Amino acid sequence: MAEHIAVQDLSKDQAAEELRRLSGLLAQANRQYYAEDAPQISDAEYDCLKRRNTEIETRFPSLKRADSPTEQIGATPSEGFSKVRHEVPMLSLGNAFEDEDVVEFDGRIRKYLGLPSDADLDFTAEPKIDGLSLSLRYENGLLVQAATRGDGAVGENVTANARTIQTIPKKLDSAPDVIEIRGEVYMSHDDFDALNARQGERGGKLFANPRNAAAGSLRQLDAEITRSRPLKFFAYAWGALSEPLGQTQSEAIKRMENMGFCTNPLTELCSSVAEMIDQYRKIEAQRATLGYDIDGVVYKVNDLALQERLGFRSTTPRWAIAHKFPAELAWTTLEDITIQVGRTGALSPVARLKPVTVGGVVVSNATLHNEDYIKGVDSKGNQIRDGKDIRVGDWVQVYRAGDVIPKIADVDLSRRPSDSVPFDFPTICPECGSDAIREEGDAVRRCMGGLVCPAQAVEKLKHFVSRAAFDIDGLGAKQVEQFYTDGWIAEPADIFTLQARYGSGVQQLKNREGWGEKSATKLFQAIDDKRTIPLARLIFALGIRHVGEAASNLIALHYGTWSAFITAMENAREASGPAWDDLISVDGVGQVMAQSLVSTFAQEAERASIDRLVAELSIQDATRPDTQGSPVDGKTVVFTGTLEKMTRAEAKARAERLGAKVSGSVSAKTDILVAGPGAGSKAKKAAELGIEILDEDAWLDLIAGA
Repeated sequence: MAEHIAVQDLSKDQAAEELRRLSGLLAQANRQYYAEDAPQISDAEYDCLKRRNTEIETRFPSLKRADSPTEQIGATPSEGFSKVRHEVPMLSLGNAFEDEDVVEFDGRIRKYLGLPSDADLDFTAEPKIDGLSLSLRYENGLLVQAATRGDGAVGENVTANARTIQTIPKKLDSAPDVIEIRGEVYMSHDDFDALNARQGERGGKLFANPRNAAAGSLRQLDAEITRSRPLKFFAYAWGALSEPLGQTQSEAIKRMENMGFCTNPLTELCSSVAEMIDQYRKIEAQRATLGYDIDGVVYKVNDLALQERLGFRSTTPRWAIAHKFPAELAWTTLEDITIQVGRTGALSPVARLKPVTVGGVVVSNATLHNEDYIKGVDSKGNQIRDGKDIRVGDWVQVYRAGDVIPKIADVDLSRRPSDSVPFDFPTICPECGSDAIREEGDAVRRCMGGLVCPAQAVEKLKHFVSRAAFDIDGLGAKQVEQFYTDGWIAEPADIFTLQARYGSGVQQLKNREGWGEKSATKLFQAIDDKRTIPLARLIFALGIRHVGEAASNLIALHYGTWSAFITAMENAREASGPAWDDLISVDGVGQVMAQSLVSTFAQEAERASIDRLVAELSIQDATRPDTQGSPVDGKTVVFTGTLEKMTRAEAKARAERLGAKVSGSVSAKTDILVAGPGAGSKAKKAAELGIEILDEDAWLDLIAGA
């Protein structure tokens, strides 16, 4: 598909199709961000899509669409508000992502104005507030109209709402007869947290981040709701004027401040590109401590006469640019390190952070992996982060990519408190007081308390009811915690004896908070429905260390029945006997997983708990699909590149139904590599190993009719 092909490799037809796709995606993203206050993609993803669109238009200018995203600003105003046509359009800004982009910006301006490289040229540098753009029109000193950006030409009339914001003056002194002040409505981190807490208490909508909260609060049809929300306003620009505010951007900002507007104190005057980038670095370093969200720094030519000469492109001014921060990185303070105990007893350190927005999400926690990672070394003792350890009170860089759990990427030792001390990783479980042991070769320290450790018990129960395990409707992690805390369940078998132990069950449960007779009846019916369970799901649900969903399926297929499986586990205690050899012969089961399986069933308390569970269940035998005559039965297949006639999931499922094992990596054990467009290193490695390589059509021909 065209989206996976580099711009320089696109044909003209592919480019046209890609521009059509990007136009739809970006239009949808604009609606979600500007009109619905509910963005579904991060700023980084949006910027990436828009850059790709621009690169394609640059390479194929004749293909530029009438609805090109490069010609769009914001989104069409909502029908819920009356419309305001901006006397002076509210344009967006071009973006810079690298220092080199700022150098090019300066060069373009000098070239346009005919200025030599050594001529004086001043710029202002100010934080780019991540909020909602607003234009305020004053006539004879009185606020008469407030409008959102909308699509840049027409916005929404939110005058009544704007009047409720305390930092927006209702009357100006010493102001031009007509003046439109423009700026950003935003919400501080503390106010955002307090608002979400209030929303949660009353069962209302929780906001994803302060920008969404500010936009949603300003765009309320009921101004009293806006009044109840803690909104603020920074002024930084202007629209229509009956007289100039000054000769420079700096003078105009000072004039707005004197009229009673809040302007950003981090705005600085810079006389060179080096000073601009230096100010960018200074602002970036303060990002986490500002108390409000910013996503970059805006540079503007300071001389307003030069701004007038430079003018505008179709959607952006030539004299300004936004230098965006890396969307997935931010610096903040590490306020504490706490230890969480998982279902396998693993002690996992968690960084408790001063909240900071990273990639459009407010982050207050990050993983620290294990005790070696905190010390600044890897599992082999090699240095990471140049050997810098992580301590409470440190100024740390937080990294987040997509939906990946945030982590600490770096530490600024120059800002380390003088009284900081290395973190002392516990050797005692914080939940139950049992010894926490780190076995040789293991990166993780584990609690030895087993079922006596409440953290392990609760996490095992959460895993037991998870979607890939028993998946009991109405019994999720929250309900498991509630029932465990109240002493209703302590192990998986207790779930299936719950109703019997409490009489009718319904009467006991319906009086509890959050439950009624109908929901209680449904829960007990859902539990009964899951008494019959496939063998693979049961094995996975037991939460045995190293045994995941895929391995559970392989093990179930190998042994077929619960009785055969349990007998094999009992007989495999001798690591040199036939039962052990049979276990490690299962494709995908190695020495470590095999030992974990055998050890689990060898522990008396654990085995007794499993036996009590099994007594409540009807376990379905695992049956192999009939793959007789399949051309790929028993073969290992790897898919790489882009499949154009089926999704990767469909291809994998079909191969497995035909008796093949689908692997994610190429090795000497691989029999077939199916390579679509964009295949890279896997295809090269397969060729080096002499593995059969098929394109998608050849693969489909091979399995046709099977």
